[in-house]
Amino acid sequence: MGLTLGACTLGPDYQRPAVPIASEFKQAEGWKIAVPSDVQQRGDWWTLYGDAELDALVARLNVSNQNLAAAEAQYRQARALVRGARSRLFPTFGAGASATRSGSGSGSSSTVTQSSGISENYDAGLDASWELDIWGRLRRGLEANRANMQASAADLAAVRLSLQSELVQTYLQLRVTDEQQRLLDQTVAAYERSLRLTENQYRAGIVPRSDVSQALTQLRSTQAQALDVQWQRAQLEHAIAVLVGVPPSELNIAERVDIPRLPEVPVILPSELLERRPDVAAAERDVMAANAQIGVAEAAWYPDLTLSASGGYRNSSFSDLISVPNRYWSLGPQLAVTLLDFGARRADMEQAEAAYDQTVANYRQTVLDSFREVEDSLVQMRVLAREAVVQQEALDAAQESLRLIENQYRAGTVDFLSVVTVQTTALNNERTNLTLLGDRLIASVQLIAALGGGWDEVSLEQEPALRAPTP
Repeated sequence: MGLTLGACTLGPDYQRPAVPIASEFKQAEGWKIAVPSDVQQRGDWWTLYGDAELDALVARLNVSNQNLAAAEAQYRQARALVRGARSRLFPTFGAGASATRSGSGSGSSSTVTQSSGISENYDAGLDASWELDIWGRLRRGLEANRANMQASAADLAAVRLSLQSELVQTYLQLRVTDEQQRLLDQTVAAYERSLRLTENQYRAGIVPRSDVSQALTQLRSTQAQALDVQWQRAQLEHAIAVLVGVPPSELNIAERVDIPRLPEVPVILPSELLERRPDVAAAERDVMAANAQIGVAEAAWYPDLTLSASGGYRNSSFSDLISVPNRYWSLGPQLAVTLLDFGARRADMEQAEAAYDQTVANYRQTVLDSFREVEDSLVQMRVLAREAVVQQEALDAAQESLRLIENQYRAGTVDFLSVVTVQTTALNNERTNLTLLGDRLIASVQLIAALGGGWDEVSLEQEPALRAPTP
């Protein structure tokens, strides 16, 4: 063990590659910077929306989603590889026992008579071997496997965050769809009243038959829109069922008239993004693993030293097998080095260095993509907030115009076509207002996910919690 501890380790020691990082986000105007007291983005980030049913659905996803289960199984494979690589630093011991019975055939001829007896042999022994890691090949291999395990853990966190984000977005879309359904149902009821009023006025000879046709056309068109929303909601509900790991027939989400609140999301600094996004951490751990593989390839140029020992008892009789005259033993080192491989080791070295350069480029690109995603989400949230103000003003004006035109129609000063036009405008503005709210909710989820959700790189130093068995 002293030889191993005192041995050198070939290959470069790992250093995180440099990446271009701005001092702040370009689109962060109007956003406050997160401080340690800001706990909104830590842990269960979806609770920001204040919806108990959503919390329960995410809890089911964490347990039963099959894509998440596959990612967790992949992480367990990587964790087992680390234990296997660590075990190769220590000696291996084995034991064996055998019993053989052998003989040769016998026969006769006119000139020679052949005969032979049957022989028995018994053997019981122990053996041990230990490859001394003088050049650090095994340690570099362990370093690479540990980095791969941490990359797999970060990949698991990235898959979990992606699935959680997908579920939250789908649920929020479903709630906005419920509000769209409520709006259309109310509008249909209002148009039915308008149709009855027009029919009464037609029978009284106040309005022409064309007004009744226009009122009926408007009613049926709105009823068709209300029916169209139903299949959209069903698809969203089916998507949620698959995400939580159950057939669509087994999940029913009751309609509600309230929409989850739009949360306030504080923004972190760009430099902190490297610690907060699991995909960035995974890419960086891939660089670490590739760096360790350079040391493994370099160690192939040096000899391997293995110590081996064996001993036991061997005899033709089992009754006195365990006795001093029957014992045997062997002990000695084995040194092996490749003298000529026609460039194979050089090729392996070049391959390892090229793989390292590839992972560095991938890491830097992942960092740049993460900055872009945050900037995109920030500008989307800011523009949508401004658009919501303008859209609300347009909706208020449309509702006021509708109130005035309906009064004028009852007074007989305008025709029904004018009423239909203003009613359609008001309905479209209300639906646009709801769609815009849904867009802002979705954008908030995307921003939280772009900032890493509730994940932190410190968790890589601990084994991630694995899902409970599916009941």
